[in-house]
Amino acid sequence: MDDEKIEIAIVLYDGVTALDAIGPYEILSRIPNAATRFVSNERGVRRTDQGSLGLMADYRLEEVSRPSVVVIPGGPGQSQQMANEQLLEWIRSVHKVTSWTTSVCTGSLILAAAGILNGVRATSHWLAIDTLASFGAIPVRERVVFDGKIVTGAGVSAGIDLGLQLLAQMNGEETSKEVQLWVEYDPQPPFDCGSPEKAGPEICERLRSRSRFHQKER
Repeated sequence: MDDEKIEIAIVLYDGVTALDAIGPYEILSRIPNAATRFVSNERGVRRTDQGSLGLMADYRLEEVSRPSVVVIPGGPGQSQQMANEQLLEWIRSVHKVTSWTTSVCTGSLILAAAGILNGVRATSHWLAIDTLASFGAIPVRERVVFDGKIVTGAGVSAGIDLGLQLLAQMNGEETSKEVQLWVEYDPQPPFDCGSPEKAGPEICERLRSRSRFHQKER
């Protein structure tokens, strides 16, 4: 792949979670000969889920028709995007030509809505992962899941891990190690509660009670 142009398309929409998009971007944009495109239905700023940060989509979906890699981030705005037929049709179209079709967090639900995950092993944010089954996906509670050329990451920060694992597949383990060191990705969290199993039932239930997925179930 030394001389091959690698076009990476990262989808943006209002209500996206910033790190879902920027985590993979920080890793994958360092691929030699990579051209990273932030894409959306229309060009312009998309506000993230907190509202205080805007990310610029420089390309319309139809302007990026043959990307090598697609990244679908998640976030509260994902719910509306599951009914965005323009986006879903674009995903279905480019998936035919991608080398890798990927998602982070609840972005996997957008892939599922596009029909990409039927019969596919996939993951998502721990609060949303059970929803995947209703779209014919096979939920897997792992941080990064590869199933053929489809790669899904768990919640938010898992996008960095996804980027590093994908980079190792594309350009070799040594390149991925170099990038990991370059960004000094050496997690040392202050609390050992980064998964439901570690956090315990009380914290999990507090978050679940405030989750949009919990509200749908009620």
